[in-house]
Amino acid sequence: MSGVTLTGTLTCATTGEAALVRRLLPAHIAASRAEPGCLRFDVTPRACGRVWDVSEEFTCADAFDAHQRRTQASLWGSATAHITRAFTRSEGPAG
Repeated sequence: MSGVTLTGTLTCATTGEAALVRRLLPAHIAASRAEPGCLRFDVTPRACGRVWDVSEEFTCADAFDAHQRRTQASLWGSATAHITRAFTRSEGPAG
């Protein structure tokens, strides 16, 4: 089975966007880590306060796709949809 890894950045244009991310991120991380097939879900702020490094790993494409659907339908997804994301998705052995 091929796992899915997503890495990249979430970049806020304003301090208001950054405050929104800080407020909503803990619940998003908790929900994501609780999903079936989630092996790793880390979102780490950089010192500048407006950029977060994102690193996710799921057991398979189905688990990752389910995560994407849940995220898009969540408060996190709707409230942060306008924030710039630069991600790279790769597939390979899980774990």
